Amino acid sequence: MNRKKTKKVNLGGVDIGGDAPISIQSMTNTKTNDIEATINQIRELINAGCEIIRVAVPDNESVKALPKIIKASSIPVIADIHFDYQLALGAVEAGVDGLRLNPGNIGGYDRVKQVVSVCKERKVPIRIGVNSGSLDKDIADEYGHSAEAMVASASKHINYLERLNFTDIIVSLKSSSIIMTLEANQLFVEKYDYPLHIGITEAGGGRAGDIKSAVGIGALLSHGLGDTIRISLTENPVREVEAGIEILKSMGLRDKGIEIISCPTCGRTEIDLLKLSKQVKAALQEIDLNLTVAVMGCAVNGPGEASQADIGIAGGKGVGLIFKKGEIIKKVSEDELLEELLAEIKKMECE
Repeated sequence: MNRKKTKKVNLGGVDIGGDAPISIQSMTNTKTNDIEATINQIRELINAGCEIIRVAVPDNESVKALPKIIKASSIPVIADIHFDYQLALGAVEAGVDGLRLNPGNIGGYDRVKQVVSVCKERKVPIRIGVNSGSLDKDIADEYGHSAEAMVASASKHINYLERLNFTDIIVSLKSSSIIMTLEANQLFVEKYDYPLHIGITEAGGGRAGDIKSAVGIGALLSHGLGDTIRISLTENPVREVEAGIEILKSMGLRDKGIEIISCPTCGRTEIDLLKLSKQVKAALQEIDLNLTVAVMGCAVNGPGEASQADIGIAGGKGVGLIFKKGEIIKKVSEDELLEELLAEIKKMECE
């Protein structure tokens, strides 16, 4: 997959853009001034695989909480600022690694100049975030509710920073519409080479949120767009990180770890495939290998259909097969399938 070449920006030791891997972000949903709760959630997110964390900074109490939060976080912390330039100045002074800030919304050129000055001094990048649901009225009046309007809004904010020779910029153009998000990002890269933070905003929760996020982000990534991602779900933020990792793995943009593939079942299935698949998944959680494991319900087609899997099992009536890369290596009784599969994977772990 060919990614669009973008400018590389360093955010607290994590490179975004250029040839850097696509990083996974999330945002805490705790009150930032509740220091203990925020730190605990950041640690949960780090354990899930989060690489950059954003926290809301709506008031001075949140600014005061930042030093302890930043000290406790092993990943870069971004302060999310809306409208108040003094909160931005305070967040940078507190030691944040990045700002999420739209320069055109903080009250004029002099205020932008102050923020840019401290960001230059501290090497703090600024992410401009354009959401199709909150476009400036003048831009919406001129372009309508469109991808063109989103890019025009991003350009407006970028111009504030470029006038001050500030180019450590990351940009996001998000909509709840997958098509509008894709179009906006495609238009943007025709004009700029700033790295892109991508996502589908307000994707919802549960299965619908997962599907919408996967379709939208998958479409962006397939067009070579995206340097860092956030899955915006109405869920525990840990779910956002887990979903992001799975999307990147499915696109071949992350080491896959243990990937389990299984057939959808049909009238030939003679075993409880759903139960067996869950047992395999649970048993392999602690295995540290990049491995595709197939769990197939039919010994007739299983090995052939899953011939690209590193190892797999195929069930039959009272009997099953163990195979590697489509080649059958062992025939065992049905009740030994899981045990024999694990034994073979343990051998691979030692190789």
